Amino acid sequence: MGWLLVSTGGTSTTLQKAGLAVRSVSDVTGFPEMIDGRVKTLHPAVHAGILARRARPDDMAALAASGLAAIDLVVVNLYPFAATAARPDVTLDDLTEQIDIGGPTMIRAAAKSFRDVLVAVDPDDYPSIADDLAAGRVGLDRRFALARKAFAHTAAYDATIAATLPSFDVAGFGATRQSSLLPPVLSLGFSKIGDLRYGENPHQPAAWYREAGADGFGRLDVRQGKELSYTNLLDLDAAARLVLEFAEPCAAVIKHTNPCGVATAERLADAYERARDADSLSAFGGIVAANRAIDEATARAITSTFIEAVVAPGVDPEAVPILAAKPNLRVVTADFSRFQTASTRDLRAVLGAILVQERDRVDEARAEWPGDDADVRVATVRAPSVDEWRALRFAWRIAAHVKSNAVIFTRADRTSAIGAGQMSRVDAVGAARLKGGDALRGTVAASDAFFPFRDGVDAIAEAGATAIVQPGGSRRDEEVIAAANEHDLAMVFTGRRHFRH
Repeated sequence: MGWLLVSTGGTSTTLQKAGLAVRSVSDVTGFPEMIDGRVKTLHPAVHAGILARRARPDDMAALAASGLAAIDLVVVNLYPFAATAARPDVTLDDLTEQIDIGGPTMIRAAAKSFRDVLVAVDPDDYPSIADDLAAGRVGLDRRFALARKAFAHTAAYDATIAATLPSFDVAGFGATRQSSLLPPVLSLGFSKIGDLRYGENPHQPAAWYREAGADGFGRLDVRQGKELSYTNLLDLDAAARLVLEFAEPCAAVIKHTNPCGVATAERLADAYERARDADSLSAFGGIVAANRAIDEATARAITSTFIEAVVAPGVDPEAVPILAAKPNLRVVTADFSRFQTASTRDLRAVLGAILVQERDRVDEARAEWPGDDADVRVATVRAPSVDEWRALRFAWRIAAHVKSNAVIFTRADRTSAIGAGQMSRVDAVGAARLKGGDALRGTVAASDAFFPFRDGVDAIAEAGATAIVQPGGSRRDEEVIAAANEHDLAMVFTGRRHFRH
């Protein structure tokens, strides 16, 4: 189109190899690139050309008097700071070399001068910008949209730097990396993935944002189905968090962020069917998560009833056409492996502030029970049997993912009934009994927090459970233990509460 291209070293070489005539920035500035390329574009010959206001005769006269030309288009790809920071072995010195200085400065200058200068920071915008230029005119609305995107881009870039540097501890002349989930200043750099149809209700606008460098739901692959909704994403997240507690094949069915059925098995299809059948009425229209790729048998089981959405690490090729036979079924995959081992933070908004905490994980149940964890101890006269220990450990991992107050009943590999989100633990037991009835005979029970009175234990015994797991720590623990002994219940204290609000 007759544009004069000016570029720095590496990009200049690439453009020349593509057969394009390029003038180096050094020729424009009259200075060579300095200090290993740290200084290239920080010069009046560049920034005056970007910032000069075309409608101001004095600005244009100043350019002419200095022998400088106006710059009408700025295209910048910033140094890959986020990708570098994601390397677990990265050093602080390597990381600081990826802090771009000249690039953000040019972007901000071009965005400030959006009436006269086009700015491109996203390669996805290149084709449409080229089309606009070919048409011979770019409207002010388009220029302003690119400027807004540019400022958001540099803001997110700086936020990523600000959020990463507190994870390094500097002493003397060395630096070591450590976890810093709760820094003194919390800088958040989130980019918009897209608008959602609406929020929890149709009158609430909503959108979906990705944290810089994040995987999981920040890099979700939507394989098929209707558009994801705000509540779909909340339920998918709750389901994924739950199945990540298990190393063995596990499936969960979620309704309104609470599990209505969870199970494990040697085959994923069997785990799903057990989870679905634990509360088949509630499972209708539910959200499903699996901690294994969806195989053919599991796909057939899922599509045999009405399910809204499925999330898993992958989908086997044989399962793809089976799931596709349900075109409205939302099927999404993502890499959640980091969340199985890494400590991550959770954010929640309150009016005028943000709450931040480390994500809750049931670390005390990652090894078999009974084990080496001194906090997991038998509080009653009777110790659990081998089968009860297995069932208690299974129940404890699930109870942490049920809204408080929570009391759940399970067997060793599947849930039997879940009492969620009640105002008292007796009410939670009552809700579970309404679901489970006589099927609760011979189960075990888990309570996400301690029993403040013995009435909860009495209700569990009446429901037919034989063992209980709870954190302990009530002022009336002795009274609660005595109640368990009266009913010949085995009761285990974990020393750790798992509220979920």
